[in-house]
Amino acid sequence: FIALAILIDSGIPIFYSQPRLGRGRSIFTIYKYRSMYRHVDSPSDSRRTLKNDPRITRVGNFIRKTRLDELPQFWNVLRGDMSLVGPRAEVPELVGEYQKQVPFYRARLLVKPGLTGWAQINYGYVASVTETSIKLEYDLYYIKHRTLSMDFQIILRTIGTVLRRTGR
Repeated sequence: FIALAILIDSGIPIFYSQPRLGRGRSIFTIYKYRSMYRHVDSPSDSRRTLKNDPRITRVGNFIRKTRLDELPQFWNVLRGDMSLVGPRAEVPELVGEYQKQVPFYRARLLVKPGLTGWAQINYGYVASVTETSIKLEYDLYYIKHRTLSMDFQIILRTIGTVLRRTGR
């Protein structure tokens, strides 16, 4: 259903892949449903998605809000690149930039990145270094306090976000 909607809305390719940093700075390829038009310039830094970003397609807006664009990342979980729960996997260039500007940012690389996480359900997308610092606090809390019970709570809240379409 999602693949057909993307195909009708904005053509091929259906999937988007990009290098990301995993645990211990290992580089892997992340997979997502494509939610943006191809070859459209970003209003600023193309590595970051902005609120009301003109690159986002109509279907892309829906699948981002419901987090359905992340479903192909189950492949990354099955391959062992990612976990179900953990900090968001970022592109290597942004990690390098944030490590220079945000104290303790490197600590996120102590665990596998996740399909969902404490920071994602409590803060959502970020568009600035200041917001990245705030979101990092959630990631560090998760890394320090993670338990199976906490992971289960995060997964349940993520399912609620998908069903209510309240993604940020």
